[in-house]
Amino acid sequence: MPLPRLGTRSARLRTAPAVFVVLAVALAGTLLAFSLGVPRHGRAAGAPSAHVVIDVSQSHCGRGWTRPEPGVRTFDLHNSSDGAAEVYLEDPASQAVYGEVEGIGPGTTRQLTVRLGQGTYAFKCVPDDADAVTGPTVHITGGQRGPGAAPVSEHDLIPPALAYQKWVGGGLDQVVRLTTKLKDAIDRGDLTAARSAWLPAHLEYERLGAAYDAFGDADAAVNGTDAGLPGGVHDKDFAGFHRIEYGLWHGEPADGLRAPAAALVKAVTGLRDTWSQTRMDPAQLGLRAHEILENTVQFELTGRTDYGSGSNLATVRANLDGTREVLSRLRPLLTTRYAGLPELRKELDRAGHTLDGFGHGASWTPLDRLTRAQREDVNAVLGGLVERLASVATLCDPRRTV
Repeated sequence: MPLPRLGTRSARLRTAPAVFVVLAVALAGTLLAFSLGVPRHGRAAGAPSAHVVIDVSQSHCGRGWTRPEPGVRTFDLHNSSDGAAEVYLEDPASQAVYGEVEGIGPGTTRQLTVRLGQGTYAFKCVPDDADAVTGPTVHITGGQRGPGAAPVSEHDLIPPALAYQKWVGGGLDQVVRLTTKLKDAIDRGDLTAARSAWLPAHLEYERLGAAYDAFGDADAAVNGTDAGLPGGVHDKDFAGFHRIEYGLWHGEPADGLRAPAAALVKAVTGLRDTWSQTRMDPAQLGLRAHEILENTVQFELTGRTDYGSGSNLATVRANLDGTREVLSRLRPLLTTRYAGLPELRKELDRAGHTLDGFGHGASWTPLDRLTRAQREDVNAVLGGLVERLASVATLCDPRRTV
């Protein structure tokens, strides 16, 4: 089956809701616990091996927890209802969540491993098509419990989403200015100047990483690839930055690039002019913080988006900048919810320092010229960030509380 004809980033972000369900299923109920050092494969050393079976249903939510004790515990959440549900283990007074599992199908059982300590707990069952139900409250004496995270609502995400959307508007102004400069160089036949103008314009667009889904089909006209096109790089529908990149670095004359350059300027101008009427989904902002670098690892570090300029590492650096912009808007929500935020910021700095070492003025080291040690270092620092940002995506996923 051919790949979608949309731009790589558009095609990927259109699958985001489904991807996030998988992400949440894989991480929920474990992410908060694992931040405490609980191993992914099960219980901590010395912890009791017996599992506690908890009923998940509207009529018997939380039933089965008869011996609440401190320490690392694994709960078998059995959905006895006829519909899917998600489950939170929370403090019923503050609603701070200590573990969660999403997408528990009817008749199925999923595990939740958490560290319990001094405090009050209750399971909350949230069926897909019914009101949330809170189970019996239990009290635990002694022990130190893991950190909890207050639930984030869509209302909480509206201010950061609006602030980010305003920033994107300013970024689009810059994209139009730099893309026009690229077009002007092509129009006058100065391909040396055009090659110099191409990268700044492209990087400015790449920094707007969390907005691509809101750009819709227009992104294909701006940043599409030849994936799925019958004619490949010579297909008439191959357009945008990468179409021009291919021509500039494969000896195409200016006459052949004038129309693609004009179309690119028209596309980014259209995005800018309609952006004030566009509405980003606030609920997706945390997911985008994770997805920008996840996509970067998948597409940029593999060289799949290199059409001759050898500038993938510059794009990675721009995507890192874009991730920082999203996180800066989410920081007020994360400060009280994500204990790993200071370490995440250190890792972002480390990644920036690593990548800056491959920039040489206006040129960047191509991927195929990295030494093995350099490649391993880049892969490690970006891979680590993707894992940490998965926590941000989960913590900023709006939860139903009613």
